[in-house]
Amino acid sequence: MDILNMLLQGFAISLIPTNLLACIIGILIGTLVGVLPGVDTVSAIALLLPFSYGMASTPALIMFAGIYYGSKYGGSTTSILINVPGEPASVVTCLDGYPMGQKGRAGAALTVSAIGSFIAGTIGLIGLTLLAPPLAQAALAFGPPEYFSFALVGLIFLSKLTGTSALKSALMASIGVMLSTIGLDSLSGISRFTFGMDELDRGFNLSILAMGFFGIGEVITTMTNVKSKPKIPSVKLQDLYPTKEEWQRSTVPMFRGGIVGFLVGLLPGPASTLSSFISYRLEKRCSNNPDEFGHGAIEGVAGPEAANNSAISATMIPLLSLGLPFCGATAIFLSAFMIHGITPGPSLIVQHPELFWGLIASMYVGNVLLLIINLPLIGIFVQMLKTPLNILMPLVAVVTLTGAYYINNSIFDLMWVILFGFLGFLLQRVGFEPSPLLIGLVLGPELEWGLTQGLIISNGSIWSLITRPLAGTILALGAIVVLYNIICFTINNSKKETNY
Repeated sequence: MDILNMLLQGFAISLIPTNLLACIIGILIGTLVGVLPGVDTVSAIALLLPFSYGMASTPALIMFAGIYYGSKYGGSTTSILINVPGEPASVVTCLDGYPMGQKGRAGAALTVSAIGSFIAGTIGLIGLTLLAPPLAQAALAFGPPEYFSFALVGLIFLSKLTGTSALKSALMASIGVMLSTIGLDSLSGISRFTFGMDELDRGFNLSILAMGFFGIGEVITTMTNVKSKPKIPSVKLQDLYPTKEEWQRSTVPMFRGGIVGFLVGLLPGPASTLSSFISYRLEKRCSNNPDEFGHGAIEGVAGPEAANNSAISATMIPLLSLGLPFCGATAIFLSAFMIHGITPGPSLIVQHPELFWGLIASMYVGNVLLLIINLPLIGIFVQMLKTPLNILMPLVAVVTLTGAYYINNSIFDLMWVILFGFLGFLLQRVGFEPSPLLIGLVLGPELEWGLTQGLIISNGSIWSLITRPLAGTILALGAIVVLYNIICFTINNSKKETNY
């Protein structure tokens, strides 16, 4: 009952005109980010961070949340219409959404995608409402060893769950942890690894790296891979209504995808992308017509689109309750909190209850607004997809560089953005995903703080990290995952040698 009362107060906060306007702006920007190829959620939030300095904390964070979950709605549009995923999580939607469009059912696919996203988003929000407060309350008992354990195991899971190989992900995450040690030591105040450059005393700003890797890096990648655009089918309003059979076949996958997405979203890693793949495989296995998948099966659109939207709400649980971002987008969201002087974690719901509940309530409101706004605007989005990339990408670059300079009014930061942009481009060309580096940069201070503080509390005894029940359990779980990966790797190599 307390949760319901607080949620009702959150709705009162979220419906304040300023906060409601911020929500609408956020979901519109998020939808555009999802629709436009080459512009992802992380880079969009990163380049808008500096412009939120003059805003109050509640509307600013509501706007960023709207961008986050709104982008998943728009990502399916390009997948279905031109076979180009606007978001990585919408890659799976191309498999059946685009064939449906070629058969003249693009409107039905877009409608099922939007409604599935709404249903699954609501499922995820209910889980967020029920689980986040008790988890935050339990987390008040966590000490430095527990936070160290969470951060370490998070990095281990991240190496397993990213789209690239575990070794590449682990390497990138380790580099991110190394970069997090640059700057002033929080305990001693000594400069570390700055090479005499005073500008590095404050360390690498998370927004700077994100703007470089995911802003400038994506611009360079897109401009060096310009291909002729396919013919975009026209979608009229009367084409948006699915047939009775399509409704019947897509209803269960929507709910099933919502549950799958929520469970996957509780794990570290690219939850939206991973959940969409898992949902697709599950729907294909459960389908009475598995041969239709890849040729326009409506279940192949409904399930994955529901899964990636439900995962969004689930990824907010560890961020708000524990202060731990489990993916690149929530890592950027964490920096948005910090810019406004707020630290997510166990004390958030106690120190800032109006922000906590207002943010959650705004996601309910935004979820409804997205359904109302997206379907009528599909025709406009179709026209926007015809914008030439040689016009769109330079505009993105200018906005990104302007935002990077605005953070500290520093040319030094601008140089780093450009450098990391080229580095991000090169990493993607050789098959490395920059997202684990960002996670490592965020979790690095948690690792260092938890380890040093834990050792201080235990008078230098490393066994305190193992003998504490919760910390020991978390570390044991991480050790099991590592051993399992080693065993699987050994078995697979043995099979390959036997075949040869």
